[in-house]
Amino acid sequence: MRFYTLLNFQHVVAYIFPTLIFITVFWVGLGFSHFYSKDSEARKKTIYHRYPDDIEDREAPFPLLMTLIIVGTALWAFFYIWETGTLGVKI
Repeated sequence: MRFYTLLNFQHVVAYIFPTLIFITVFWVGLGFSHFYSKDSEARKKTIYHRYPDDIEDREAPFPLLMTLIIVGTALWAFFYIWETGTLGVKI
């Protein structure tokens, strides 16, 4: 139990707002940025398979933001393990 109840509220706000900002940036990034190539527009329009309820499958370009998030996560994990091993911290 904490001595100050305001500290609980501050922690909740500190967790919620960065999460909402990340979700918004992620949503915008997935929607508007891609690796563009000469056939990107054709790949976005060509339907390869149609599922029931008119769900369409396309070979759209991979979003740039998703690539950066995957690479950033892998780098963070590598350096986290590296620093944990270097400092001799027990997990």
